[in-house]
Amino acid sequence: MEILQSDVLQIRQPEDIVLVRTAVRKIAIASKLGLVDQTKLVTAASEIARNTLDYGLGGEVRVDMVRDARTGVRLTFTDEGPGIPDLERAMTDGWTSGKGMGLGLSGTRRLMDEFQIASKVGEGTTVTIAKWSR
Repeated sequence: MEILQSDVLQIRQPEDIVLVRTAVRKIAIASKLGLVDQTKLVTAASEIARNTLDYGLGGEVRVDMVRDARTGVRLTFTDEGPGIPDLERAMTDGWTSGKGMGLGLSGTRRLMDEFQIASKVGEGTTVTIAKWSR
């Protein structure tokens, strides 16, 4: 897999989520994603950025335009927060550890072409998502 373009954005305050959304939309357009896929990617990025800030106590996202057999966008969110003690439960629709609706992780998984999550209690969480051009 070839990385065509890459950027790392910090997620430390609520305003950073807007910056993430803007950067993701720009790279989605440059990757030739259609409007529906752009919207899905920006929605997912916004949700995971919010989780990174609220539950992971801040972190960063690496935004990559990648090419394999096709072109797409891969986002890797990392934090060094408390981690997720029960990933299986966290991926269940309707379950939330906070005040949300419990659709963030599971909803993001449905919106993306690729979704991976790794979390270790006391060490943090990494979420990698990708959307490919059609």
